[in-house]
Amino acid sequence: MNLTIEAIYDGKAFLPITPLSMKPATRVRISVLPFDKKTESFLNTTQSLIPDGPPDWSEKLDEYLYGGKKPDND
Repeated sequence: MNLTIEAIYDGKAFLPITPLSMKPATRVRISVLPFDKKTESFLNTTQSLIPDGPPDWSEKLDEYLYGGKKPDND
């Protein structure tokens, strides 16, 4: 099981912000990364991405996804 949680360090232990579906005394390995709400938002993450593709993705979505032109439904 791979799980990412948010927690608060109280000086002695890491306390999960939300309840975990895990039995007490379960041994785990923890990697600690500082959490900064300002920089960790979904919007900030997506704005930092540089798309690699043609500029007309939205106009030719079916063609790029499925390899053919979108049929006219008119």
